Amino acid sequence: MKNRITELFQHAKKPVLSVFYTAGFPNLNDTGTIATALEAAGADLIEIGIPFSDPVADGPTIQASNKQALDNGMTVELLLKQVAAIRNQVTLPIILMGYVNPVMQYGFERFFTDAANAGVDGLILPDLPLDEYETYRELTTALNLSISFLISPTTSEARIRKIDASSSGFIYAVSASSTTGAKAEFSAEQSEYFAKLKALELKNPFLIGFGVSNYKTYTQVCAHAAGAIVGSSFVKMLSQTKDFDADIKTFITSLTTPK
Repeated sequence: MKNRITELFQHAKKPVLSVFYTAGFPNLNDTGTIATALEAAGADLIEIGIPFSDPVADGPTIQASNKQALDNGMTVELLLKQVAAIRNQVTLPIILMGYVNPVMQYGFERFFTDAANAGVDGLILPDLPLDEYETYRELTTALNLSISFLISPTTSEARIRKIDASSSGFIYAVSASSTTGAKAEFSAEQSEYFAKLKALELKNPFLIGFGVSNYKTYTQVCAHAAGAIVGSSFVKMLSQTKDFDADIKTFITSLTTPK
């Protein structure tokens, strides 16, 4: 069976839109409801965050969602059960994104195996060292799990090439050397960085995240990348909505459709 993420990029006719939200937020059992609404609204890829008490790369919006989810009682075990239930209803590729600490506590081999069995297609573990990942590469390959690593504007070309060799599915290109958070538009310097990445002709497609929050920023990154990752602005909307289906549909449409 082919990996759903690989299939998505092979057959994509338009920029890929990956949407991030935190498992167990705003309420413990909202994880599946949001996933179903995202598929109906036209998202291409679902990225579910594993809550952690010290999410250092994230801005205040996602930090707050992590705390809320943990206060709600979210655990890795429960998240994997929720993903297994989501997989019965949702056909989109599902990625779990999180810091290494909760995965290490769960046990790497156990986590990779249980995630694959639950129907997870890929993982993003930003603080997992490349060398340590090599220990598990054979296992993740056998389990058909894609692993995406992050690059930023300060990542050297040699390091980008190394990350490209270790990644599968896609590379997560961070738009700025800062924490997550919505921005009105990207600078000329950031656009140059996006163009430089495109010119490298990497083996993996790359998606750009951190700062994508509206139609302008979405189209700016899609001019260079295979698509965009949206997180903080979506999580902020979730914290305010009273109607997941309607507001998620409106959110996705506002990103991808010119006003």
